[in-house]
Amino acid sequence: MEANENTPLRAVALVCTLSPSPSPSSSELLAHQTLEALAEHGVTGKAIRIADLDVKCGVKTDMGDGDAWPDIRETILGTDILILATPIWLGHPSSMAQRVIERLNAELGESDDEGRMLTYGKVAAVCVVGNEDGAHHVSAELFQGLNDCGFTLPANAVTYWVGEAMQGTDYQDLDKTPEKTAATTRTLTANTAHLARRLKRNVYPPS
Repeated sequence: MEANENTPLRAVALVCTLSPSPSPSSSELLAHQTLEALAEHGVTGKAIRIADLDVKCGVKTDMGDGDAWPDIRETILGTDILILATPIWLGHPSSMAQRVIERLNAELGESDDEGRMLTYGKVAAVCVVGNEDGAHHVSAELFQGLNDCGFTLPANAVTYWVGEAMQGTDYQDLDKTPEKTAATTRTLTANTAHLARRLKRNVYPPS
């Protein structure tokens, strides 16, 4: 079926907070807000909190011994859009986000019958939260890794919130979502869904 503006799309958000459930998570909150905004563009999806699962260290598609990554990978490959949500820690993405990028690195060795990486045609975007500035740096790190691993980035592929330096308010503690963040999320989701449909209609050429 040829993709059009009404073609349903699927998304998965990988939440890279360091805290397992049921701990509250600002990263998870922004990820769910992004999924809700994507739903307005005909995208269904779910969030996976990486800290809840045994995602092994490594750069293979399957590290064995109960590794949770193969199931996550299957979910990613079955969707059109990947959202990577992370807090800022010491000016960088969380260690969970770095682990996800390292596991995605295995996709460089996987391809279809025409030589294309299996992630080609999938669109990625990023959510960042933190109490210090650094959202641009964090998104830049993740953009590079995601693009190297075969994902395509839309215009304005990040939504974020950062609080005032050296204070303790988290995104989840706010009384309401700041309009600037909400507007950025709306732009991200519109552009992401738009690009995902274009790539579903017109695949990349054989490698």
